[in-house]
Amino acid sequence: MLSFLVPQEQRRTLDELTDKLDLSVGAVGSKRSAFWIMLVLSAVIAISGVVGDSTATVIGAMIVAPLSIPILGVALGVVTGRAPLLGRSLLLVLAGIVVVVTLGFLFAQLLPNPVNVLSNAQVVGRTSPKLMDLTAAMATGLVAAIAITRRDVGDVLPGVAIAISLVPPLGVVGVCLGSHAPALAGGAFVLFASNVVAMIITSTIVLLIAGYARDADPSTLGRGKAYIVLGSALVLVAVPMVLNSLTTLWAGQISDAAQDWLRDSPDAQVLDVTLHSDVATVSVLAPQELPPREALQQKVDELVPWNPQVVIVHTVGGRVQ
Repeated sequence: MLSFLVPQEQRRTLDELTDKLDLSVGAVGSKRSAFWIMLVLSAVIAISGVVGDSTATVIGAMIVAPLSIPILGVALGVVTGRAPLLGRSLLLVLAGIVVVVTLGFLFAQLLPNPVNVLSNAQVVGRTSPKLMDLTAAMATGLVAAIAITRRDVGDVLPGVAIAISLVPPLGVVGVCLGSHAPALAGGAFVLFASNVVAMIITSTIVLLIAGYARDADPSTLGRGKAYIVLGSALVLVAVPMVLNSLTTLWAGQISDAAQDWLRDSPDAQVLDVTLHSDVATVSVLAPQELPPREALQQKVDELVPWNPQVVIVHTVGGRVQ
């Protein structure tokens, strides 16, 4: 397994890995200036892309984002039991979060109509993370760890940066906070946190398999508590993502039930369904007369365990082909 995952002839030494991931060893000034310059520029690019609803611009920000370095540093600190490296890496991640969120907040103050930004695809796509986002993050973290430990696959790191998406969700957090939408900001932060936790966990596993724990000083601190914290963090970010996934599933089922509810009106259609807490909002385009609301409420009660109240937003009209 080890020779397949990280062949010995391509495996970086612990010193090489430390030099790459610890900004407090080697050319400290150059490393830190590069980190902060790239982080700030990445944040500006990402937030501009979010505000302008430009996917290409956001992808550009992902490529130059350096946050993966201290995140991988956390994993190396956990595996080798180096508390100073772990602490420094965590502080860099936290400082990076503050910088990017603050920039997003400031950008939001300059927007003439922040409500329009909250409805664009770049924001909406990052404020309701699903369980599949966590699955993708786990796989991406695995790639990142393999790329950093092997000399022959380092070229895939830009692709990893695009897939893991660290800075754009933080930019969305700042923009949403600056636009007085804390619930959306919370959803975007869950996406960021899930990506970080997944990256640390998968990187920790790869580094363990690759034998870096054996290379470390045996006098370093134990790792049991760190593993418990990582497991707890994974559960913590997974819960809201599972709930979002189930909510999306139920919203789709409610949409099908609503379309069946309108079956006697051939020109009617369901425009949108949202499920928030104990309210299911069903937007329909239909003639003046609708079937009894109680019939749809009964269908929804059969689908959703907590029996949310159905609210119908009725636009009078019909579909013409």
